[in-house]
Amino acid sequence: MKSAVIVFPGSNCDRDLAMAFEAVSGSKPAMIWHRDTELPDDIDLIGVPGGFSYGDYLRSGAMAARSPVMQAVARAADRGAYVLGICNGFQVLTESGLLPGALLRNAGGHFICRDVSLTVENAQTAFTSRYGAGESVIFPVAHHDGNYFADAQTLDRLEGEGRVALRYGESVNGSARNIAGILNEAGNVLGMMPHPERVIEPAHGKTDGRRLFEGLLESLLARA
Repeated sequence: MKSAVIVFPGSNCDRDLAMAFEAVSGSKPAMIWHRDTELPDDIDLIGVPGGFSYGDYLRSGAMAARSPVMQAVARAADRGAYVLGICNGFQVLTESGLLPGALLRNAGGHFICRDVSLTVENAQTAFTSRYGAGESVIFPVAHHDGNYFADAQTLDRLEGEGRVALRYGESVNGSARNIAGILNEAGNVLGMMPHPERVIEPAHGKTDGRRLFEGLLESLLARA
């Protein structure tokens, strides 16, 4: 698996995501600085990590979405590479137009940091193939701007096309229809607010996130 993790100024989950990629695949990902304009040739998987890119000034993810490397990420996504955006990475993917909608300030205005229950809505994706449809899993969240918003027409299209990958089991942050993670139309780009990379080892207290990375690895091996 040839993978890369994008590093923005202020990111604080890039190494966590890199360790998750390596723990499952056995290969270290390339760490790509946000000002770079190219990704490694034939990249299979790109991680857009959580954190506070550019300190979340202006609007979360908005400045990072204009980083030079994001044009290379878009080109890789267009040719079929998998792109996984987590938390701030989800915000970056919506701000860059790779995913529809926007992430607004949490309902209630408070930072939320705790474990949440999620339902796997679509288990027929490269990201979720190791889960069962309707399965309940526990991932942690840690965000201030995780309130997913899109207009009703967009939400209906996401639901109808099976592009809602994960849904909160409760109202966590005010997200429309309790959406926690969505896919692009081609199914190779996933944005999600919860952090699977924080629950992959027994030492983390849970391992529910590990299967997401294992599913990606299986999908990539099947492509080879």
